[in-house]
Amino acid sequence: MKITKTVTLWLILILPVIGETVGQGTAGSMPKIVEKDGRHALLVDGKPFLMLGGQVHNSSAWPGMLPQVWTAVEQLHLNTLEVPIYWEQVEPQPAKFDFSLVNILLNQARQHKVHLVLLWFATWKNGSNHYMPGWMKSDAAKFPNITGQNGQPVDSPSPNVKATMEADIKAFSAVMRYLKNADLQHTVIMVQVENESGAWGSVRDYSAFAQKLFDGPVPAGLLKPEVLKALNVRVGTEGSWQKVFGERADEYFQAWSVARFVGQVAAAGKAEYALPMYVNAALRDPLSNPMANTYESGGPTDNVIPIWKAAAPALDLVAPDIYLPGSEKVLKVIDLYDRPDNPLFVPEAALIADNAKYLYEVIARGGIGFSPFGIDEGGSGATAAKHAERLAPFANEYAMAAPMMRELAAWGFEGKIKAVVEREDHGGQTIDLGSWQCIVSFGGPGRANAAPVYDRPSGKLMIVKLSENKFLLIGTGCHITFRPGGVNAGKAWEYLDVEEGHYENGVFKLLRILNGDETDWGGPGFGAVPTVLRATLVVR
Repeated sequence: MKITKTVTLWLILILPVIGETVGQGTAGSMPKIVEKDGRHALLVDGKPFLMLGGQVHNSSAWPGMLPQVWTAVEQLHLNTLEVPIYWEQVEPQPAKFDFSLVNILLNQARQHKVHLVLLWFATWKNGSNHYMPGWMKSDAAKFPNITGQNGQPVDSPSPNVKATMEADIKAFSAVMRYLKNADLQHTVIMVQVENESGAWGSVRDYSAFAQKLFDGPVPAGLLKPEVLKALNVRVGTEGSWQKVFGERADEYFQAWSVARFVGQVAAAGKAEYALPMYVNAALRDPLSNPMANTYESGGPTDNVIPIWKAAAPALDLVAPDIYLPGSEKVLKVIDLYDRPDNPLFVPEAALIADNAKYLYEVIARGGIGFSPFGIDEGGSGATAAKHAERLAPFANEYAMAAPMMRELAAWGFEGKIKAVVEREDHGGQTIDLGSWQCIVSFGGPGRANAAPVYDRPSGKLMIVKLSENKFLLIGTGCHITFRPGGVNAGKAWEYLDVEEGHYENGVFKLLRILNGDETDWGGPGFGAVPTVLRATLVVR
């Protein structure tokens, strides 16, 4: 197996981090997440892996629905499928487990040569208990839901009930135990524990039992100086939840309760089989700091990430489900979840064309994956054609990225990538590359001084710094030029060459050398389909 310079450099960087020799990557080695200098990589078969993902609809994991799922997988060129498994199916009777659905997913994923991220739909699915087995739903006294502030029933499970947590732990542990023996080749590379856990309709549980906990002292794990500082609370504050956290006490109590529950489920599952695990968040407005009565309370929203980190250390990361409109909010969310203690992963994004551009932002930040939601639609004729149009913006990006996925993952981990995405004002942006600046204008591939024609704000550019004067450029809907910086600022410059090509088995394959009309007026342009260029610059 040939080792490229990029992979060789990656090995030099990564070996001290993981503390073991991975060489060229040993097939079947355990998926894991590693960190270096606040950046992260997901290792699959011992090498950085970028999840080019897609998530199916909630009820699409059943065998009769899978043919249309695999059609979408092929259309998207994805390498990772996010698919739910259902507690009600896995444990239809107490302690009687059925893993037939898991086994079908494993076998069919291997046939289609994709990895899986399994989504454990259990105690919580979007704040409710609807995927609990029927025998639990029928025993509300033993497995109660939340009680609202005025005593009203709330359609959300209580996170403060030991019996519910113990039942979830037993079932999830059984799933992970089965996976350990049934998936020796590591088809499954990550597991999501619950789905958008938290509560709608009540900020917290106001039952008598929960109220007693709320009136008691805040647990020591939340009173650590680093946690209090992250929550903007004076270090040394002690006492009840209300005394320590004031107007945010109800939400913080709910977040701690949910996180402790989910964290213990994850820890038990990891004790059986230590795959990377994460939770996903139904987001709040990231710009206005609203109160929790306006969004799902208790889940890993941006303001309670420190609570989740303290309460659920078995989780590898918390992840945002992005359905918010507008680049300002989306980019703010990505920034909030891209933390030195939290690998960036977008497990759900609305299946709209504009969202495909955020893949570039995630890659540039060293993120480990990206996934639109609802990739399977079914139907035929006009319905199928319309859905294929919705998939196309993501499919084009995945087709480009798939042959160079390992390189993109390694470059992102090494901090070699920068990106810009077009915003609603269509304004130009500048990327600082040290000795060079790249000036990006949006609106199409036309000349830099021509009036652009805008459609939607879907343009984007990603730059990989290969060396001081050599760059890999990937983009759509934009035109670029460069100018020297630093000691060469103001000097004349030109392209030594601009090569258009694609990656094949990790190697750049030249299609043509661009010149003349394609590189005049400052530089090349990028049309509707992502194009891969390699440019070398020189100061004259």
